[in-house]
Amino acid sequence: MQPVFIGIAGGSGSGKTTVAQAILSRVPRARAALIEQDAYYKDQGHLPLEERRRINYDHPSAFDTDLLVAHLDRLATGQSVDKPVYDFATYTRTARTVRVDPVDIIIVEGILVLEDPRVRERLDIKIFVDTDADVRVLRRLMRDIEQRGRTLESVVRQYLETVRPMHLQFVEPTRRYADLIIPEGGLNEVAIDVLASKVRAILAERASDKVGTVLS
Repeated sequence: MQPVFIGIAGGSGSGKTTVAQAILSRVPRARAALIEQDAYYKDQGHLPLEERRRINYDHPSAFDTDLLVAHLDRLATGQSVDKPVYDFATYTRTARTVRVDPVDIIIVEGILVLEDPRVRERLDIKIFVDTDADVRVLRRLMRDIEQRGRTLESVVRQYLETVRPMHLQFVEPTRRYADLIIPEGGLNEVAIDVLASKVRAILAERASDKVGTVLS
């Protein structure tokens, strides 16, 4: 059967990854997979480093959405894909890839997964993680400094120049496409439990269908 695609969108630092990981931790790991939109940033290796730093990475044009859509279509037809691995310190795509198999549940997570209609129409369940701006900016600050080798000054400048205006222009409006809005992201245990229950119900239904097919 075709995988069930779950899209998780929301602002940078909203807790999308935490929600995705919480769902994955509540279902059999072999039956679920994660595709991060961040892995599909366009490779900027052909540009000098200073030019790479000036690119607006919160604009839809920064993503290789054509490749993401192609990968979703391959997974939908039962084919495995090789997900890119992006280096955030150098703004380039590495030579490595990660194999993703067409399992029952595939979570697609990223700030703009509900922005492009081509991605949106391929999602069976659409979620928007809604977290206050002050919490999001602090989380992003800590993540970019600790995990991506950025300086405090560069993170603050990027937030004011691109992250905030792009959030208001492109991310926030996609709330209207969501089937479920989760306030406070990974801290909302009730919403996560409800969503995980839905995912487990889907898996149980599929397992029952497979047994019925074998018996028939």
